[in-house]
Amino acid sequence: MKKLIYTILILLFTTKLIAQEKGVVLKVLSFNIHHANPPADEESGKIDLNAITEVIKQVDADLIALQEVDENTKRSGKGNQAKLIAQKLGLKVYFAKAIDFDGGAYGIAILSKYPISKHTIYRLTNQADTSAEPRIMQTVKVKLPGKKYIRFANTHLDFLDTGNRELQAQQIVNIVNQEKLPLILAGDWNAALPSKTLDIMDSALTRTCTNCPATFSDENSLAIDFIAYHKKSSFKVKNHVVLNQVTASDHYPIWAELLVF
Repeated sequence: MKKLIYTILILLFTTKLIAQEKGVVLKVLSFNIHHANPPADEESGKIDLNAITEVIKQVDADLIALQEVDENTKRSGKGNQAKLIAQKLGLKVYFAKAIDFDGGAYGIAILSKYPISKHTIYRLTNQADTSAEPRIMQTVKVKLPGKKYIRFANTHLDFLDTGNRELQAQQIVNIVNQEKLPLILAGDWNAALPSKTLDIMDSALTRTCTNCPATFSDENSLAIDFIAYHKKSSFKVKNHVVLNQVTASDHYPIWAELLVF
């Protein structure tokens, strides 16, 4: 009898593991696109939106967080860059304006293969340095297969070392800690280990990498772009990749593969 009970328990445990592994596999990409101006062509101001589009196409990402996106600016031309990319790839898109810039707008964007709704823009604090460029975080509700829902967030934190970035990180932590849905946050955090900013973010979020490769195209740079999920969320990291051969921007695109239970 004991042997039978033991066998049943083993079968139940194995069945549970198999069921867990049948969760939705989600490929998430984060890319600071530098308004689609490659570093090699920075002086000329050349815009190569096709190069950005090709990266997203090759990764075949399900959710994409873009930073430094132009809309109808003099330097980049007509149209919203994120929307133009989305149209080429057949993706859903939400653009979030951070500032008015160069006759148009400049901000961040989320693209998705899956239905997205409830787009929210959070204005991040700059009280430590009010002269700094305003920063934002955007979130969307994503409908995954099997009637699963998650929250996907995208941000681009202050690059100046004047105190705003740490305050922004704490604001983000306060927001994500109130979220009831499983949450993924991607973006350019403009901070590397060791730093107070990452200490704050790590208090609520688990990054998809630990010894993270550099994400900025400078030989002395460190990882400043990240994908992370809220510690309360049931995700399993299957892969984390930095595409450090891509020259379409001054940042490298990063992607992670997550199993959503």
